[in-house]
This record gives sequence, structure tokens and C-alpha cells, in this order.
Amino acid sequence: MGTNELPSEIRRFKEIREDHDFTQSEFAEQLGIKHSTADIERGRTKLSGRVVTELLRLFHVNPLWLFGYSNQKHLTTDNGDISPKVVIVDKEDQENMILVNQKAAAGYPNNIQDVEWYQKLPAFDLPLPQYRNATYRGFQVEGDSMLPNFRPDDWVLAKGVESLDYASDNKVYVVVMQDAVVVKKLQKLPDSSKVLLVSLNEEYVPYEVFVSDIQEIWQVNSKLTFNIDSGSEHTLLRELQASMQELKSQIKNLNT
Repeated sequence: MGTNELPSEIRRFKEIREDHDFTQSEFAEQLGIKHSTADIERGRTKLSGRVVTELLRLFHVNPLWLFGYSNQKHLTTDNGDISPKVVIVDKEDQENMILVNQKAAAGYPNNIQDVEWYQKLPAFDLPLPQYRNATYRGFQVEGDSMLPNFRPDDWVLAKGVESLDYASDNKVYVVVMQDAVVVKKLQKLPDSSKVLLVSLNEEYVPYEVFVSDIQEIWQVNSKLTFNIDSGSEHTLLRELQASMQELKSQIKNLNT
């Protein structure tokens, strides 16, 4: 039987193997098939339901595409898994908190599963009870969209969230999308395929993103800031005293 005479599912089955550079023996091992996938690729053995299921589970292959009923080759089957993709541990096998500065954040989405990339980032252990029993990560704030609570160059320390089900409306999160890392308040929508991202700075308009475009979510629970103005309270007090003096002067003028 010539290649063009083979059923579409057989041709596409072979295409998936070649996409991942597997030999017929390696592909068979991945799929739990004895010896080799040669008989399937020659059209001698039909694709079983179990093999189709494994193609979906391991390689996100759309069964409808496999049998020629769809042009969409892959499906997302992670059921909203937005948990941390990589964690780094110290010599005692304790998790370290990785710090992602503004420059690193630009490359974060594309390196989200690259362990070597994470190992180049600074990491430390924060021995406080508030940072135990979960994975924490530090992200540097860029821009002014979260003023007044979070200023440019502040750092937010955030806890990894396993799934969108565990995210709460109106709390602040670091949202890692396919092409950006943002700090925003999150609101779930009636259309469960999307969420609304809201800035604290009212000059920025809220916007919707597809849940499928979100790779990780981190719930912000604390921050590091280097913008403390030690004289701000004194300035406020002086302004208040000046206002009171002006008010007293106005009252005095009214009485004369």
C-alpha cells in the first residue's frame, strides 16, 4: 500500500512521530506498544482507542485532527494547570525563592520550563513561617499601573497557585501569560474561558485575557519596597497645621 493510499490517521500518526524525532521503537515505547510502530505505519495494524488516548495525553494530539475531521492539530488538556513549572532547591533539598527582575521577566514566558535558565537567577531562603509549605517567587514591578500600592521597581513576593479554581476575585496576582508577566488584580468572568485583569491605577483600563493564554499565576502576599519617604508623615502634619491656621484666620475675619 503506497503512502498516499494509507488512511489519514496512519499518515498523521507517522507525522507526530517525526515531529518529535522518535524512531519507530522509541515511539512504540512512549505509547506502550510492543516492539515498534512499523505495522501501524504500514497500515497493517489499526490505531486502537488506547493509542489515540495516549497520543492525546502525552502529545496533546486532537483525535478529530488525527482522523481528518479537524484542522486543529493540538488540544490543551492540562485542565487549567497554572502551577509553578520549575522549582529550585538548595543543598538541603529545601525550596529557594527565585527572584525575577524586570529584565528576566521579559524572557520568563519563553523559558518557563527551562531549569538551566532558572539556575542563572538569584535565589534565597526566607526563614519565616509565612513563606513555608508552598512555592514562593519574587517578581520586580515594572511601570506605574499598580500605583499607589505597588511602585515601579518594588518587588512582590507571591505564592504559586495550582489552578484558577484557587484564585480569588480582587486579590493581586502575578499573571504569567504566553508573552508577558504582569501584576494585576484578577476577576473571574461568567465566560469561564476568560478572566479580567484590573490595574489599581485608574488610568489603566481593565482588559480580558483567555485562560488558555495563562501559564502560571502567583498570589501576591507581601512586597519589598525601597521607596519609603521618612518625612512623608511630617510633611502631612505640616500641611494639616497650615490648613488649620488658614481656617482659623478665615473664621477670625468673619467675626471681625
